[in-house]
Amino acid sequence: MSHSNTPGASSTREPQESGWPCAPESRVTFLVDASSRLEARLLRSWIERQCPESVDPTQVEVIRLPASRRRRRGRLDPRLEPALATDDDPVLAPLRVAWLPREKDGRRAARFSDLHLGDPRDPGRLRERWVLRREPDRCRIVVAEPAPVSELRSRWGAAAGGDVAQTVGIAEFTARQAALALDRAERRLRGARYKVPRFVAEDIVSRPAFRGGLAKLARELGRSEGRVERDASRYLKEIAATHSPFMIDLFTEMCHNSFSRGYGELRYDQNRIEELRALAQNHPLVFLPTHKSNLDHAVLRYLLHDQGLPPNHTAGGKNMDFFPIGSMVRRSGIFFIRRTFKDNETYKFVLHQYIDFLIEKRFPLEWYIEGGRSRSGKLLPPKFGLLNYVVDAYRREKSEDVILVPVSIAYDRISDVSDYASEQLGGPKERESLGWFIRFLRRLGSHYGNIDVRFGELLSLRKEIGPPENREHVGPDGPDLAIQKLAFGVCDRINRVTPATPTSLAMLALLGRGDRALSLAEIGEALAELVEYVELRGLPTTEPVALSGEGELREILDPLVTGGVLTRFDEGPETVYAIGPNQHLAAAYYRNTVIHFFVDTAIAELALLRAREVESADRRGEFWQEVMRLRDLLKFEFFFAEKPVFQGEIRRELAIHAPRWEEEHLGDSDSLRELMARIRPLHAHRFLRSFLESYAVVADQLVGLGSGALEDEGRFLRECLALGRQYELQRRIRSPESVSKVLFANALRLAGNRKLLQGEPEQLDQGRRAFAQEIRRVVRRVDAIEALAAARTAGVSL
Repeated sequence: MSHSNTPGASSTREPQESGWPCAPESRVTFLVDASSRLEARLLRSWIERQCPESVDPTQVEVIRLPASRRRRRGRLDPRLEPALATDDDPVLAPLRVAWLPREKDGRRAARFSDLHLGDPRDPGRLRERWVLRREPDRCRIVVAEPAPVSELRSRWGAAAGGDVAQTVGIAEFTARQAALALDRAERRLRGARYKVPRFVAEDIVSRPAFRGGLAKLARELGRSEGRVERDASRYLKEIAATHSPFMIDLFTEMCHNSFSRGYGELRYDQNRIEELRALAQNHPLVFLPTHKSNLDHAVLRYLLHDQGLPPNHTAGGKNMDFFPIGSMVRRSGIFFIRRTFKDNETYKFVLHQYIDFLIEKRFPLEWYIEGGRSRSGKLLPPKFGLLNYVVDAYRREKSEDVILVPVSIAYDRISDVSDYASEQLGGPKERESLGWFIRFLRRLGSHYGNIDVRFGELLSLRKEIGPPENREHVGPDGPDLAIQKLAFGVCDRINRVTPATPTSLAMLALLGRGDRALSLAEIGEALAELVEYVELRGLPTTEPVALSGEGELREILDPLVTGGVLTRFDEGPETVYAIGPNQHLAAAYYRNTVIHFFVDTAIAELALLRAREVESADRRGEFWQEVMRLRDLLKFEFFFAEKPVFQGEIRRELAIHAPRWEEEHLGDSDSLRELMARIRPLHAHRFLRSFLESYAVVADQLVGLGSGALEDEGRFLRECLALGRQYELQRRIRSPESVSKVLFANALRLAGNRKLLQGEPEQLDQGRRAFAQEIRRVVRRVDAIEALAAARTAGVSL
């Protein structure tokens, strides 16, 4: 039983229910958590009021616990240990006074207006008297679940390794258990949004597995146990979040104030929230959101808090741990980890133990599956590090199941896009600091539209990799295949629910018509084809995609003009819009947020052209070979399903246009031409040109190295940027967004995968030339697709 009562100023009201923790004939020891004399008096008064008349006063004992709300917790009451050693097995009943914030709009939460007085949950000795006199409803007595001493002895024995006779330290253990029980009872009063861990360091350090692991590690490293223990203690303090309900409230309010400066609605599916709420009762949830903006955590934090869900333990990079933001966000639930710690075995061990603790206690986690923010707009390849730790904890039976929650956070427009474009052109990333943070907030003064949060299909570790006892080894060279499949499964589910925004569709229309201005009528015509395709596919959208009216189009385009992404010329007979100078990467960012929906059909179009080129009777075989070649060529850009599934997706995509296309349209060139004519709109030039032209730049730069090995990747990428700018000026590439450091880096990864960076000189030279020729052939087919699309627009048949 756990409940709370309002004591009131005079304590004249009867409590709502009896709070006596045991039968009248049983002996009871109240463990009182009081931070002041007033609280101690309130608790003693409560005990006297609740005590049944039949209870012998000698059977009631009151022992003070170290005050939970004081910075210095103080010493244990020396009477506690003897009370735990008695043979009559008294019942232990923890008590505490809880102070609540003022109620506003049906919620009791701290606000920035409370800063001048301090945490309303910890009013201090002077203010608590004023609160009790003026606002007695803010003062409650919290009664935690009682337990007999014998039960506490058993718990302590289990924690100590099975030695139930162990008594040294049992008083400290009991005091901690009482504080945790009071926290649980108080959480029922305050709500699940304040479910946070207590005594994290103490709990982890006291575990036999932790102490034994450090001793083993010391032997392996050839260091003293004392040194390893000191390092581990320092790392645990560096990593662990230190929650404060006051800071949770303030940080959440700051999050809301931040994104609401620049955005209107925050849209989400209430049914999915309720599904997550139910699952969180029994399993730890791991939220894995996309990372498009520095606002991502603020948006998800506010949404979950507003819905009464507990704060996620969110992994953050040490680069965000700057004064004064670092200490504040750490106390709101963010834990900071180093970017690299590959060779620090002690640090890895401590992080492992910390993740074990969170999974075992069913606290929700959060981190970005991509690792960092996407500069190109599309989802980045997943990082496996923390997922490795979570899966390992599950396999070692720290939890019966763990639920992975894919999260897509989509913005109509974002303030970071100009920074991303600059970085793609080789500009430096601005270092995070207080000044950077203030500048970021100032930019949010403009209106950027709305925000959509979508939760993808959940993944259960029990269903995906089997029961916890399935202890497959995670090797030193990286994650096992099961973890890689999990990570890519999360990314696939994110992509499937990421909605198309009006902005992304408008950028598709403009980027797909070449580097020229378009009138509103032309933009509307291009959008009509895209909208028809989106509706035909049933793709997710942020809102109904009726974008044909000029007024609707202006509502989408004019904010992009204000933001500098587009330019508008309205001094002629028609108003025309164009991509702004040096803004193609920014425009491509919005296009790329939904590019995954169109890649399959773009690949199919190019493969159909290849099948038309060959004289072989086996055009079907040539088509599928080209599909798989393109899949391999673009594997570092997009998430592709396993080969049989991917082929099924290609079949379904073309079946939209011709249900029996494989049987009826792959036999000869005329049938292939007829099939191409049915595909509307054509996509390859809209979506793949920038990637393929970027790869062509890298391939030419590699050819320029001759047979020499690539020694300096950074210098090579800078040279690619220079060559790309030259090609753009010479019109050797048509897409300005092809000049991108991000795309060049992915092309280099592909070249490395094909062993074109180092090796035998003759093989390097031949391989690089073949690579460049392969890219050029595909680019020529993209040119043909664009010519075909332009001819259709002009009403010319090809």
